[in-house]
Amino acid sequence: MPEAESKNTACVLCECNCGISVELEGRRFAKIRGDKAHPASAGYTCEKAMRLDLYQNGPHRLVSPLKRAADGTYVEIDWDTALDEIAAKLLDIKTRHGGDKIFFYGGGGQGNHLGNANQLALRGALGSVYQSNALAQEKTGEMWVDGRLYGGHTKGDFEHAEVLVFVGKNPWQSHSFPRARPVLKQVAADPERSIIVVDPRVSETAAMADHHLQVTPGGDAWLMAALVAVLVQEGLVDRGFISSHTEGYAEVAAAFAAVDIAAFARTSGVPEPQIRSAARRIATAASVCVYEDLGIQQAPNSTLVSYLNKLLWILTGNFGRPGTMFLHSSFVALATGGTGQAAGPRKPPNAFARARTKAGAQALRTGATALSRALPAAASIAAVRPVVAAGTRLTLEALTPFMGGAVGGMNGGMRGDGGGRTTPVTGAKIIAGLVPCNSIADEVLTDHPDRFRAMWIDSSNPAHSLADSKRFRAAMRTLELSVVIDVAFTETARQADYVLPASSQFEKPEATFFNFEFPRNVFHLRKPVLDPLPGTLSEPEIYARLLRRMEAVDQATLDRLRRAARGGRDTFGASMFAAVAARPALAKLLPYLLYETLGETLPPRMRGAAVLWGAAQLCAMGNPKAVARAGFGGQGLAPGHKLFDAILDSDTGVVFTEDTWDDVWHYVKGRDRRFTIAIDPLLEQVRGLDTAQSVWTSDEFPLVLAAGERRSFTANAIFRNPDWRRRDRNGHLRVNGEDAQRLHIADGAQARLTTHGGSALVTVEVSDMMRPGNIALPNGLGLDFPTEDGGVITAGIAPNELTSTHFKDDFAGTPWHKYVPARLEPIAADTATR
Repeated sequence: MPEAESKNTACVLCECNCGISVELEGRRFAKIRGDKAHPASAGYTCEKAMRLDLYQNGPHRLVSPLKRAADGTYVEIDWDTALDEIAAKLLDIKTRHGGDKIFFYGGGGQGNHLGNANQLALRGALGSVYQSNALAQEKTGEMWVDGRLYGGHTKGDFEHAEVLVFVGKNPWQSHSFPRARPVLKQVAADPERSIIVVDPRVSETAAMADHHLQVTPGGDAWLMAALVAVLVQEGLVDRGFISSHTEGYAEVAAAFAAVDIAAFARTSGVPEPQIRSAARRIATAASVCVYEDLGIQQAPNSTLVSYLNKLLWILTGNFGRPGTMFLHSSFVALATGGTGQAAGPRKPPNAFARARTKAGAQALRTGATALSRALPAAASIAAVRPVVAAGTRLTLEALTPFMGGAVGGMNGGMRGDGGGRTTPVTGAKIIAGLVPCNSIADEVLTDHPDRFRAMWIDSSNPAHSLADSKRFRAAMRTLELSVVIDVAFTETARQADYVLPASSQFEKPEATFFNFEFPRNVFHLRKPVLDPLPGTLSEPEIYARLLRRMEAVDQATLDRLRRAARGGRDTFGASMFAAVAARPALAKLLPYLLYETLGETLPPRMRGAAVLWGAAQLCAMGNPKAVARAGFGGQGLAPGHKLFDAILDSDTGVVFTEDTWDDVWHYVKGRDRRFTIAIDPLLEQVRGLDTAQSVWTSDEFPLVLAAGERRSFTANAIFRNPDWRRRDRNGHLRVNGEDAQRLHIADGAQARLTTHGGSALVTVEVSDMMRPGNIALPNGLGLDFPTEDGGVITAGIAPNELTSTHFKDDFAGTPWHKYVPARLEPIAADTATR
């Protein structure tokens, strides 16, 4: 028997993307272990990664494009037929209704981000302006708050913090920072360090905590406001930090000085002494880190709670030193917040400045046209090369404003709220460039002239993962065109007009742009572990074939750039940027241009990574000192070239920036590098909490369902095969013992769970983890899976068959998946078997 082949790659099941080493036996992942050489995870991984063969291989994989027939069945068609028909229909809808009626969802499943960059080129060619993805039902409220506070994304140095605070977060199961479980164990065993957890459940992390603030479901805003009020009213704030690094404290202090802490404690369900004790522990610690997650981001008042939990560490000065919070570099910049900036509004340019800018742009385009034509021919002249190298940085800097569309697209189009943009039908607030997920179906199921007419869904399963899945499915079936790209025939694919089979995340170059580490930040380009499954294509190739059919770029431009790519990286860089300067519309097609030109000079299996050249150049330009400290120095485009080549050459992660703690202030976007902590609409909510609604249950629905609890054997919905779960295969409903006794439901018995959105039969697990009145179903279940003999198995309950789009955050529109009013009823044993 031949010796197993070992290859390095990374897990794709959560944002950490821990490095792993895979032993192959043919196409099978025979053995998986942590990659000790990985600069971020250093050999650590959780148990979920060990079962990735069940994602990669199995009868769920699609190997041919599918087209929906008139009777609702699907027939296999060849790639040319599928793409010819799709291209023609997209262009027809653009002509009749406008490209803005073509809505894009997804494009960047967990650890599957390069396809999203290439998707942006298709959007640019069509003129599509509306998009969304899973972040819009999780993180947009926090993004808005981050943008207003300091204009960036924060993480914490949890490994070295004295106090770790987790708000609606259970890192024992959801991880989200390197080596989460070892770090939690170390802190729990150290009497000088503490863990504080805000969670209705006694989660695995809460069970380890020194302070478990077991808030009543929906009471988080009152609890967090009370914690901040203790800091203000007891004089526990860091006045030196506030004075030197923030603006607006007077308004903040006035709002929290008026908080009735005892009353807020009663509303939150947490005794006042516990609140004061936790606040004092935070205030007196040498270093504190805070992490919020879906437990509050998918619950009432989520945007407000994001603001309040950030005030905890800001008012106590826990920023910019070891063991505290930090802002960080990003390989591709993440957008945040309402304006994306914490500073005040910019002064509009006067007429002269506008005219000068317009004239300068026209001159640049005229000169760039000549430069773009001349550079490929000049590439062979040795004397010209130093001139090209010297001029490329100036060219790049000049072109940055023109490339805004492409740059924003490479990070998912998340560049703030677009100056107050709203959706065309419902007027929902667009934050970070994303349409709220709870509004998507309403943007379709209407006779409004501006409704969405077509939907493109890439590497996502919104018909399973969004609230009120039934309504989303109905919306898909009313569209003139719907296209899904995926590796499996998902719940969403079963509603589409066309389904295009993608190569898996281990059959193409792929990456995640969730690069959050400090002081050494890491980017990992995963090289293909296997050849693509026959019949599948990578997303970059799918988009390229469509754009060729649409003749999105003229052949002469492509030929010039191909010649430039063969002439060397400096010549190519100058030629590419000059071409974009001459024709700014090309900026929106940059990922496609890179794939078609620079991509042809890369090894065939790595062509899909060509888009990273642009990202590497922008990263090097935006973080020159940090990139140089990481080993990528030089003039002109040289640092970006070196970084790009290092990423291509490495089998594991690459440190792309190396900062010091003094550098952290460089990432603060506020005026004078200060935090803008007085956010008027949220302070207004604080002032109104004493009379605000805090309970949304009723006599009909007296319980609160958390629809999507993280457990040891749950993962995101790409993990379809239920055989990977060694325990709790069908995902029992967890119920507190008092509730079970009151309802006369025994452990292991079946019961009927009913919400505003629907009803399901569940198996009850009596659990001390749950607070009375709070019940929980796991995430990632209710997925159909084909068996080898042609049958289909379904394990567990799909949580979003029970949720509703009507329960959502008033500000960001994020759904209340963790607060679903429900009732639970016993059923007779004979009924349960029917």
